Amino acid sequence: MTSRTTPAQHPGLAIAVLCAGGLSAALTQTMVIPIQTELPQFLSTSSSNASWVITITLLAAAVTMPVAGRIADMVGKQRVLTASAALLMIGSAVCALSDSLAPVLAGRALQGMAMGFIPVGISFIREFAPPEMASTGVATMSATLGVGGAIGLPLAAWIADSGDWHTLFWVAAGLSAVITLLTWFAVPHVHDGHPGRLDVPGTIGLTIGLSAFLVGVSKGSTWGWDSGRTWGAIVLGLVVLVAWGFFELRQDEPLVDLRTTASPAVLMTNLAAVAIGFGMMAQSIVVPQLLQMPEATGYGLGQSILGAGLWMAPAGLMMLVFAPVSSGLMRSIGAKKTLMIGAAVLGAGYLVALVLMDAPWQLLVASCVASAGVGIGYAAMPTLILDSVPGHEAASAVGVNGLMRSAGTTLAAAVMATLLTSSTTSLGGFAVPSESAFRWCFVVGAVAAFVGVAIAAFVPAVRRRADAIGVDLDETADATV
Repeated sequence: MTSRTTPAQHPGLAIAVLCAGGLSAALTQTMVIPIQTELPQFLSTSSSNASWVITITLLAAAVTMPVAGRIADMVGKQRVLTASAALLMIGSAVCALSDSLAPVLAGRALQGMAMGFIPVGISFIREFAPPEMASTGVATMSATLGVGGAIGLPLAAWIADSGDWHTLFWVAAGLSAVITLLTWFAVPHVHDGHPGRLDVPGTIGLTIGLSAFLVGVSKGSTWGWDSGRTWGAIVLGLVVLVAWGFFELRQDEPLVDLRTTASPAVLMTNLAAVAIGFGMMAQSIVVPQLLQMPEATGYGLGQSILGAGLWMAPAGLMMLVFAPVSSGLMRSIGAKKTLMIGAAVLGAGYLVALVLMDAPWQLLVASCVASAGVGIGYAAMPTLILDSVPGHEAASAVGVNGLMRSAGTTLAAAVMATLLTSSTTSLGGFAVPSESAFRWCFVVGAVAAFVGVAIAAFVPAVRRRADAIGVDLDETADATV
């Protein structure tokens, strides 16, 4: 039965559903990491081929976020949210039913495409939530990008240890099925679409350019940074992206409005997103490896995969805890200064790790400090974006910001892998990262975070746009009850 009612009738429930959906989508980014060494055996393939099970999800997520945002601005955000949750359910079910590489890659690609749920959800909250709830809702929803990845590791390790690896995907499928239903029935049906067309050539160009560039970066440590294949992919990606940019500037209805994206407030926020995304991912890569390094090295902490994940889990929860803190800071001192504080706290976390890396609890402290900074900074970025763009471009603009965060995390993965293999020591005839390699990783992470502070300082002050708030809910509501 459908009736016309105020979509903000239960805004708290709707926000909770969106945050749960964002968390579910983000979980899929790291859910296969605990079983990555066994994937070649599980899928009867080589280690090189199996590595694509992780890579393809990251690529699909990076490309999909701005595309999903554009579609949401055209047809309505609630519809795209429901479709994204359904994609997550289908992709998870495909993986759960598969035992070979090709269908698992297809399912993982669908899981990556579901990441469009997060930027669309962030932009949608402002449309139906009252002002006193909107800022906290946006902050919490934005934090799920980091939280899902952080808590996905221990959760997946526990599930993988307790049964068949397919169980990971059955759990994801069941969770996303619930999210799909809740998104359809509990999230307001608001007529917020703006007539337009999808820039298909632009979508293809962005997909080719981003995929080539990110594959080159992410595979650099595997293929070798002196490999022609690595630099060929990177250069090809950059050339295609430049050509794509010129093409987009000539379109009446571009996939991404580059003129809006180039405005100082949006541009500097997106550049800060790269630096802070780098900082977030660096600790997610380095700290678990240090925790699992054998004690025989003299600096390793000898934890199991599950143990390392459990030591990391509180850091993920810290991002959620500090989302409301970020909301309060934005109300009192503004989103720009809040972003600077978040990046500075993230950098401080890496400096703490430099002097506290001799015990698991010490790395827990450092990770919690860094994650608090991520929670604060991630919450401020979409607010800066939403305050700077027209309402009909809100989802697309937040999607581009999500893409820039993904670019930062991909760069971090490549740089950390290179640093960890650049200085090694021998253990039982095998080369493992040296203690100095881990310390350099923490230094580079801190530098990236403080670069984020410097970039954020150049974000101009922006008065909140009236049309960024959303549509007239009393006139355009259409909720399903």
